[in-house]
Amino acid sequence: MKKILTIFLALLVLTGCAANESPPSSAGTNTPGTPAYLYDEDILEIGERFFLTQMNQIYLNRENYLGRTIRYEGMFYTISWEDYTYHLVIRHTFGCCGNDGMAGFDVALNGIEPFPDNTWVEVTGVLSEFEFSEWYNMLYVDVATIVEMPERGSEFVEN
Repeated sequence: MKKILTIFLALLVLTGCAANESPPSSAGTNTPGTPAYLYDEDILEIGERFFLTQMNQIYLNRENYLGRTIRYEGMFYTISWEDYTYHLVIRHTFGCCGNDGMAGFDVALNGIEPFPDNTWVEVTGVLSEFEFSEWYNMLYVDVATIVEMPERGSEFVEN
């Protein structure tokens, strides 16, 4: 019993130390083990591994991210709704009816020609918001660059 308690306490201490690690002071370097979503030269990179987690963080804490430059990859889509055309860069995820959810942002193309639907792109721009209705402001990316990528990432994300 004493041996099991010792092992449990050792694991607790090690886990606690790992959870309290702070990011490297030189965020932006390619340090092995550094999550892809950490800031890189003032650009918030939303990486493959934590895509949905980071998107949720941004939506839940928008005041911390508005005005920041972000970069991420996803599928380009154009949709029309109530006489408006919206351009999106998204990935699929779980939704209310199975796998019908979307994670990503509307994008303001600023005169850039839209891509065909389902084109895999990388978008870089400033996170902004507009009044979608009297009770909700919608987040969007004011695009600086958007380019088609030669390789596709994960179209469906879970974390």
